[in-house]
Amino acid sequence: MEYAEIRSLLGKMPKAELGFFPTPFYRLDRLSKELGVQLYIKRDDFTGMSLFGGNKIRKLQYLIGDALSQGCEYVFTFGATQSNHAMQTVTACRRCGLKPVLYLVAIVEPDEEDIRANLLLDKILGAEVHIVDIQPGESKAEAEERSIRMGREHMARLEAEGHKCYEVPIGGASPVGSVGFIEGFTELMEQAEQMFGKEPDYLFHATGSGGTMAGLLAGRALKGAKVPVISINVSMKDDGYPKRCAALANESLKVLGIEPMVEQERDVRTDLNYYHPGYEIPSESASKAIRLLAETEGLFVDPVYTGKAFAGMLDYIRTGKVEPGSNVVFLHTGGATALFAEKEILGKLF
Repeated sequence: MEYAEIRSLLGKMPKAELGFFPTPFYRLDRLSKELGVQLYIKRDDFTGMSLFGGNKIRKLQYLIGDALSQGCEYVFTFGATQSNHAMQTVTACRRCGLKPVLYLVAIVEPDEEDIRANLLLDKILGAEVHIVDIQPGESKAEAEERSIRMGREHMARLEAEGHKCYEVPIGGASPVGSVGFIEGFTELMEQAEQMFGKEPDYLFHATGSGGTMAGLLAGRALKGAKVPVISINVSMKDDGYPKRCAALANESLKVLGIEPMVEQERDVRTDLNYYHPGYEIPSESASKAIRLLAETEGLFVDPVYTGKAFAGMLDYIRTGKVEPGSNVVFLHTGGATALFAEKEILGKLF
């Protein structure tokens, strides 16, 4: 499908104009020379609306647009206490006059006397924040499920009082939200073709909830592109994760009136080798990647998402999984506020 046709489909969706697009796309000259590839970066950490939070605005443009089209008053969402997505949801709600409510799991217990990073921004923005502690014997996944139940009970109480609520899932990973990365993939491909005359040989990015990956894969299928989308996991996932992401990609296409085009076995490439020792737990390889990019190119990735994904990409290049001289794109999905989070998240960077 041609770019104009894709944009025509996207133009039929309710959308809140929240970001600043297109985001920058350029070559990392010094790292390209060092690594023996043509390395480009797509700066989706610059999507807006603020300097913080990263690329979630792409999803939220469609999610908040959907909420507004339904006449909703409250928006509920979920995540960890330092969730980029949760903070960006609050930002988007404030721009559009909606009331944000967060249910956040304390993977790292926040210090009420020293609130930091995204949680600090949530507070400044005036969000209604509910901290959900992980109980003894409870896993992170179980705590997340409990936080969602608590949020839905809260929504039910508000709706019984006559208020209309809109639920945004963790990471904005829904068919409507992932449409934002059909648009993002289209933008990236146009920039790549303008920069070096063809589609990239590899596209790397960080994946958590899977919404970004699903949108990228749906956009890839819609355009008929061949570039492998290599999704570096930042947290442990079960064996069903790739299948769910493929299904979400196809649900996003369905929202646009397109039949399923994404096949798990053919299209989904996730890698669980780089998230260790766990979500929001720093790794030595990510810390090295953060320092390398800062010292070589003067830009920042974070210890939770993009640092681990960049470390994974570096390993692919250094071990020959990426052909020398290839055009490689790293999708920088943002999240630099984690550099100002609790020391348990930050790790040792100097």
